[in-house]
Amino acid sequence: MMEGMEKYLEIIDLPHHTSSHHPRMSMMSRAAQFSPFAALTGYDAVIGETSRLTAPRIELDEEARKELDSRFRHILSELTDNPEVRLTYFKKDSRKSGGRYIDFEGRLKKFDEYTRKILFEDGTSILLDDITAIR
Repeated sequence: MMEGMEKYLEIIDLPHHTSSHHPRMSMMSRAAQFSPFAALTGYDAVIGETSRLTAPRIELDEEARKELDSRFRHILSELTDNPEVRLTYFKKDSRKSGGRYIDFEGRLKKFDEYTRKILFEDGTSILLDDITAIR
């Protein structure tokens, strides 16, 4: 017999104790006690944020800027009809350098010359300098 086993010979064949006060724990609950825990709280979020890609802002050349200005003036001439406008604009990322390009479509409501923002009927406002394409 193994050394030290003689201490347990008198209890080894006794029935398993069942509490009369506490209900028996399910196998799932028992297993959860031994599951791994998040030792580094927030680590997954940091890794996710680091791996999220952003695009650099593209500066338009003079010719592309003139074309955009021409299209924008045409849209402003039809402002009273609330024209449907399709455009692409750059939205700066709030956490990282760069951002993303968004395609947007909506009915134009007004142009605020002071803030240089285009306002749409759905409440969206886009800074004129962020627009890269108008279709």
